[in-house]
Amino acid sequence: MGILIRLGISALALWIATLIIPGISLETDSLGGAIGTLVAVAVIFGVVNAVLRPIIKVVGCGFYLLTLGLVALIVNGLLFMLTGWIAGELSLPFEVDGFWSALFGALLVSIVSWALNLFVPDGDD
Repeated sequence: MGILIRLGISALALWIATLIIPGISLETDSLGGAIGTLVAVAVIFGVVNAVLRPIIKVVGCGFYLLTLGLVALIVNGLLFMLTGWIAGELSLPFEVDGFWSALFGALLVSIVSWALNLFVPDGDD
């Protein structure tokens, strides 16, 4: 049940990013299509982060140390761009235009997801 709640939170955060960040768009006419697309993109975003982020951290640990972790912003933006590209390849109407949109979108999605996850109890509560 917890994974479904977190998936919903990610989808909501992605929707907020489409509303606020220029260059991130969701091009669908129906509410059901928008919800389905956002859930699918949230799954893609979760898989991309779960698979690639640990590999990137191990390979680029020197850059993380050298930049005091600021390279993580660039990595997050690039992973968000990759998510948009994969969504496009799967013919989902979710688009990320350019690196800056991806960087700010990833930052906003991270902040919104973190804030919303504060209200979701984890297994220890």
